[in-house]
Amino acid sequence: MTYYISIQYHLVPTCCRLILDIVFASYCCIIFLSSCTRYEKNKMCGIWAIFGSPDDTSIQCNAAHKITHRGPDAFRIETIHHFPTCCLGFHRLAIVDDLQGMQPMRVFRYPHVWLIYNGEIYNHQQLQKEFDFHYATKCDGEAIIHLYAQGGIEFAAKHLDGVFSFCLLDTANRKVFLGRDTYGVRPMFRLYNDNGFLAVCSEAKGLIGLSQEAYSEHVEPFLPGHVETYKLDMLGKASFEERIRFHKIGETPAYKTVAEIQDKNEVEKNIRILFEAAVEKRLMAERRIGCLLSGGLDSSLVASILAKKAKEMKLSYRIQTFAIGMENSPDLLAARKVANFLETEHHEVVFTPEEGIAALEEVIYHLESYDVTTIRASVGMFLLSKYIKEKTDTTVILSGEGSDEIAQGYIYFHNAPSGADADIESKRLCEDLYMFDVLRGDRSTSAWGLEIRVPFLDHKFSSYYLSLSDSIKQPQKGIEKYLLRSAFDGIDLLPKDILWRPKEAFSDGVSSKTRSWFEILQEFICEQINDSDLESLALTYKHNTPRTKEALYYRQIFEKFYPGQGDWIPYYWMPKWTGATDPSARTLKHYKQ
Repeated sequence: MTYYISIQYHLVPTCCRLILDIVFASYCCIIFLSSCTRYEKNKMCGIWAIFGSPDDTSIQCNAAHKITHRGPDAFRIETIHHFPTCCLGFHRLAIVDDLQGMQPMRVFRYPHVWLIYNGEIYNHQQLQKEFDFHYATKCDGEAIIHLYAQGGIEFAAKHLDGVFSFCLLDTANRKVFLGRDTYGVRPMFRLYNDNGFLAVCSEAKGLIGLSQEAYSEHVEPFLPGHVETYKLDMLGKASFEERIRFHKIGETPAYKTVAEIQDKNEVEKNIRILFEAAVEKRLMAERRIGCLLSGGLDSSLVASILAKKAKEMKLSYRIQTFAIGMENSPDLLAARKVANFLETEHHEVVFTPEEGIAALEEVIYHLESYDVTTIRASVGMFLLSKYIKEKTDTTVILSGEGSDEIAQGYIYFHNAPSGADADIESKRLCEDLYMFDVLRGDRSTSAWGLEIRVPFLDHKFSSYYLSLSDSIKQPQKGIEKYLLRSAFDGIDLLPKDILWRPKEAFSDGVSSKTRSWFEILQEFICEQINDSDLESLALTYKHNTPRTKEALYYRQIFEKFYPGQGDWIPYYWMPKWTGATDPSARTLKHYKQ
């Protein structure tokens, strides 16, 4: 059973609100624990806010419920005294500090600051010691408020080790600040027009159709690695002031970390140190942690280190691993071998072609994308997340996303003209991750109330790996991610054949060797789209014009939910340096060899 709790604060004196916050949080906890035989532990956090609304905010607030799936442990919608055209909304999944972590967050020391955010700040305790912050809660996001008060919004964003999207309102200075982590692991969309209307939301669906005026404006993904500043006038209308890029992919982060490199010449050792630290810091949770496991290199490395750290930390539960595929798919067989080796509590989900096809429309709705390879890969993750939510009590899941971009893991990297070209392509993929694999990971899991964590996109690890010389990052001896594999070879962390298992795209690994998932999809879609439809309807879409029936089928579903928003993705994901006409790795010559 899901509970929605809302409260209006605009009639409550400011001096009383902090007391009411504590009472409210305690009341929520009592209600949940007394009303449920099993405390609802699902859903990822979602943020929503509007400033300078031209319409009745009480009506527009209904749009916030479009992202309820991200966090119905508790819900709050709040207007702000003296800012009648502004409103902040929050759907909560309580991962840290169950009692005091409700948002919008305010602390006694800075009563003019209001914060809503989605994410995890892994270094909040280190920041507390470094700057002598006096926290009022145990919630990791409180660090954002103190950092902002210490040195401003750019200073704050630069010192956050974690993943986040946030909206911070400073009522004393009448400023709104928006920020998103370097890789865009946590999502955020923004709508802004010249009439002073600003709206932000974790997912675009919460901004579509806010009002007639807003609907005619374009909803855009907020750029990762940036902060933006807006000024509010006396009517609460917003005016854009500046955008700052606080961190670039590959740059060494500004904050201090526990794991530091001792010897620059010991590359493989440094890779192990930094990656193990990346996994360990992502164990910060008061909920059960598990791991997605495809049996490929990336997820297997994450699972192995997770299992190792769990034993060292003496967690009270056994790590659960989760795999999905069709009957006897390569991923299921490989994942089973890894799970047996690691002695995890392993779960397998077998899905049929019919079940996968039936999920397509719901998958596209949650993805907010029509990219072909993203949709193919999302179906398996979406169905697996559904199983985890319904059949287990695991809420936080680690995954291997980001490794292929950081470590040049895609098969087409074998065809790179040079090490320099490969490095440029690797960094380009990293820049665009938030529109593809990172998007897939977030939406496929958040649709079912899970929080995904991706250690390969740890700032310290990724900046180090990307800084290495071009030649050692390239595929070697016909094997992609050779350096990463070598770094963990010979230490009995994984079975050798798993450590050196060739790349298999997730959307391919879930299917059999004889009949690929993409072929099943194309056969089904061929019966839904006529040749004449492809010729005529494709002309309707000037941006990313569909060239195949599969692409047109996905685009039509996308347009049904998000009409006219096709430029949320700039291009279809495709392998480079090949003559491929399909994104599946199984069509590439190197794969067949």
